[in-house]
Amino acid sequence: MRTLITGVTGFVGHYLVEHIGAVSPETEVWGLVSDAEPGEAPPGVSKVSGDLTDFPSLVAAVGTARPEIVIHLAASSSVATSWDRPGRVLEVNAVGTVNLLEAMREINASPRVVVSSSAEIYGPVPTDQQPIREDCPLQPVSPYATSKAALDLIAAQYFHGFGMPTVRLRLFPHTGPRRQPQFVASSFARQIARIERGLDPPRLAVGNLAAVRDFTDVRDVVRAYWLAATDGRAGEAYNVCSGRGVSIRNMLDLLLELSETKIQVEVDPARLRPADIPMLVGDGSRFAEVTGWRPEIEFERTLGDLLEWWRENV
Repeated sequence: MRTLITGVTGFVGHYLVEHIGAVSPETEVWGLVSDAEPGEAPPGVSKVSGDLTDFPSLVAAVGTARPEIVIHLAASSSVATSWDRPGRVLEVNAVGTVNLLEAMREINASPRVVVSSSAEIYGPVPTDQQPIREDCPLQPVSPYATSKAALDLIAAQYFHGFGMPTVRLRLFPHTGPRRQPQFVASSFARQIARIERGLDPPRLAVGNLAAVRDFTDVRDVVRAYWLAATDGRAGEAYNVCSGRGVSIRNMLDLLLELSETKIQVEVDPARLRPADIPMLVGDGSRFAEVTGWRPEIEFERTLGDLLEWWRENV
């Protein structure tokens, strides 16, 4: 089975290639790589060059890979930085998805396409309406969330309008070893590791600690991607989540408990967002019913593994 992964050089991409190799070694994995993407493709991946903002390059890449499955991970993925370049995040995430799907239509290909949407598209949902189900209205409040809502709707439109078998995964926050430091759990773990090593003073910079999020381990998330590609129903949207809400304060306390160093916590105004969502907790029952997927890795283990990775890599 020929599978094309966009964003193959990224955080999730590496884990996904490892997972496919373990559970489906006969699968031929192709990776879309771009000069604009940092990092190297994982071993064993056949590379094709292309950029989401360059339609002709996507036509050539898809034509070479001729995939039966496409897992679309490539994105501008930071909520925080999306406020600085809203046009760019919309171009990559929304227009880039149109370009990718149109490239498949250009060569008369109709692979199963799994797109990476986000729980951020739900926006501020009242507490009494959580955990959030997939029929919740979309109310994005950040440029990133708006771009992901557009991506989600575009994938649905290509299913209904063109019969393309798209599956939308609405990912709630996920983390684990190798996570980039601009994301909250990894930022905290990296700061703790640097403080322990004596590289920084014992002060940890934080943003909004009151927000509540539903975290899943990246190693569970890649299982969800592959199950969506093999068992998901075309045209559907699925939440991928743990169903457990954890405040950022609570997450920070769990990480600090893993360190014997005395660390002072300080709010950094630069880490506060112009608009933030107080609570995001998901209901993943729809996906579980179809695929049997449930998270297996406890959040405490995820944080411990993340901190150990930073201790080895600061």
